[in-house]
This record gives sequence, C-alpha cells and structure tokens, in this order.
Amino acid sequence: MLFFIGASSIAFGQKYFTKEGLVRFESDAPLEKIEAVNDKATCVWDTESGAIQVAVLIKSFQFEKALMQEHFNENYMESSEFPKATFKGKITNMDDIDLTKDGNVEANITGELTIHGVTNSVSTTGSIVVEAGALKGLTNFEVAVADYGIEIPKLVRENIAKEVSIQCEFDFKPLEK
Repeated sequence: MLFFIGASSIAFGQKYFTKEGLVRFESDAPLEKIEAVNDKATCVWDTESGAIQVAVLIKSFQFEKALMQEHFNENYMESSEFPKATFKGKITNMDDIDLTKDGNVEANITGELTIHGVTNSVSTTGSIVVEAGALKGLTNFEVAVADYGIEIPKLVRENIAKEVSIQCEFDFKPLEK
C-alpha cells in the first residue's frame, strides 16, 4: 500500500494528487503465486515539504479469482473492520530533487504504514520520473505479513509468502486551490 510521487506543471510549493494510483501486491510462495491490483489509491504530495499521504481501500484490490478476493477481504484483511491502508510520511531528500529537468531521480521515503489496524515505520526508496513536465512516482518494497497482525491459517500457510511484495505507481496532477 504505499506509495508516492509525480505530477505536471511543476512549481515548487505546489501540491499534487491522484485518485487513480496503482498499487499491486504479490505473494510468491512455493505452492501458489497470488497477485492483486488496486487502481484507486489516493495520494497527496507537497513538493515543498516532501510530505506524502496515501490511502488505499482494501476492498478495491482485484484478484484473478473471485474466491481469492473473498478470502483476502473476509479471512485475512478483515476489510469490514479495517477498510483501508494508509501511509503518512515524506520524501527526505527533496532538496536534492530537481522537478524542472527531465530524468529519473531516486527519492528516499520514510513514514508510517498502517495495514490491518497496525502501524509500523517504513523506509524505502522510490523513483521520481520527470518527462515533458509530467511527474510519475514509483516504489517497490516488502511487507512482512506478521508485522501487521495478519494471521494465516496453518492449512494454507504454505500458499502465502511470509513477505509480500508491493509495487506502487502514481501519476500526479496539480491540486487546485
């Protein structure tokens, strides 16, 4: 559920957002590969402070198999009780990032990730891609399922990886005042 960055019409101190951020997760265990996609993540990014806030509705993850989606929401994520995952943090190296030049630059990201009602500190890197005035943010990171209080029944424990890979992609638009 994390993550981060991007936009068009670059101006320092500007805020950017997306309501269509893409978040994918993958559990690649020996017996089964599980993948889901959510293209409705919301993110706001303040380029002056580097502050980032992300919200992902758990029920918006789409799976290849309807039964997997049902089990994910009801048995593992308990999405009725914990309807969203959030990230609140910042890009810590904003002073080193020039949003006026085309290219790909590394962003250092730190903050608090909340999944399943449990909050943990997260530090990762991402990329900000500037191309013809448009910004895109990308990041990949791993989340240990146990760190977020998600219990996996013994019967299917071999089917689900202990660490889940999360990929995020955000295309931002300027936030109008």
